[in-house]
Amino acid sequence: MTTVEAGQKTQKSSPSGSAAAATGSLKQSSGSFKRWGRRHPFVRYGLPMISLTVFGALGLGQLLQGSKDIAKVKDDQEWEIIETRKALSRTGPVDAYKPKNTSIEEELKAMQEKVDINTYEYKKIPKLNENKSS
Repeated sequence: MTTVEAGQKTQKSSPSGSAAAATGSLKQSSGSFKRWGRRHPFVRYGLPMISLTVFGALGLGQLLQGSKDIAKVKDDQEWEIIETRKALSRTGPVDAYKPKNTSIEEELKAMQEKVDINTYEYKKIPKLNENKSS
């Protein structure tokens, strides 16, 4: 077993000598790491925070891009199913809608026949508070 005491190294014979040596060197390196963190607080606090922020943003970007890709594939598949079922053309379902050629004047005449602006009846619009009080 190797022990470190005030700069002296002594060896004792034991079956786990290498494990003890590793533990001693680990204690030395952890002590220097703690001092290093005290001397440079950016390395101890700032660098992990910045790296978490950057890598988190990159990870979220990858996740969102993946979900967008999946949504696009699903939309494409649904459109293909609709297209095959209804035999769609570029303007819509084939032979489903054929608009009439009408003019604005014809629409105005049809509206004037439906509504007579000369005969009308006055109706009172109820206020909000009237319904509650009565």
